[in-house]
Amino acid sequence: MPPRWGFPNLVWRRPTTVPGTVSGAIRPIDRIPVLAQSLRTILWTFAVFAVAAAGAEIWRYVLLVQSRNSALNTGVVAFSDAFVVTAGLLTTILSLLPAGLSLWWLLVARQAAADQVGEEPARPIWQVLVGILVPIANLPLALSVVGELEHAILGRPRADRPKPTRLVLVWWGAWLVNWILLAVTIIWRTRTGAQAMADSVVLVALTDLAAATLAIVTALVISRFSSLLVPIAADRLRELRVLKVTGAPDPELRTARPVGAAR
Repeated sequence: MPPRWGFPNLVWRRPTTVPGTVSGAIRPIDRIPVLAQSLRTILWTFAVFAVAAAGAEIWRYVLLVQSRNSALNTGVVAFSDAFVVTAGLLTTILSLLPAGLSLWWLLVARQAAADQVGEEPARPIWQVLVGILVPIANLPLALSVVGELEHAILGRPRADRPKPTRLVLVWWGAWLVNWILLAVTIIWRTRTGAQAMADSVVLVALTDLAAATLAIVTALVISRFSSLLVPIAADRLRELRVLKVTGAPDPELRTARPVGAAR
């Protein structure tokens, strides 16, 4: 007789999307690949703009040195000024996007790492925001926040003290240099005099280079942490099929059907 069982009249879907269950929401771990891929592109783009802004400042300084002994072409000076203003403005505006997305990725990665071990993050969100956004306080606390995230991603016991790897220490060094140069540049530009203005040009160029370095190292940290959280990317998976089986035992022969047996 026909079987009494059968498959439900539904299209195939993931069990995590069944309506009425708590597993239907998007998990933090599912957001990591998309955020990481977007962030890497944005951070490298910002690094290119920051290097261009530094080059514009260096060119301006060269023109300042040349102006001490000879007159400068007005067209060259006007183009240099426009280059400095445009590159600096684009770099400043574009810096807000990677900063915001990096903070978002950090919060999502903390929750994803905590979900994997079934625990809550090491510190509340407000402490993370203070450690990243509040000036002066974020100089030492940024290392603690990122170090704790790496500690959780690597699956180390929470009772152990986090020991940042070399990559995290390099990132923290770039973080310190960037903020210190930014503060020195802002203070130095309040001074008057020709020499102070020339020094400000050099400081702005160094700050732009430090920002580019920080963006590149941040992209490397995000790539490493994301690969640890999501080891296999979905686009790298390939469908497999059996082409040949070797060494398998021969199948058992079926018994002969009795004469007159109904099919």
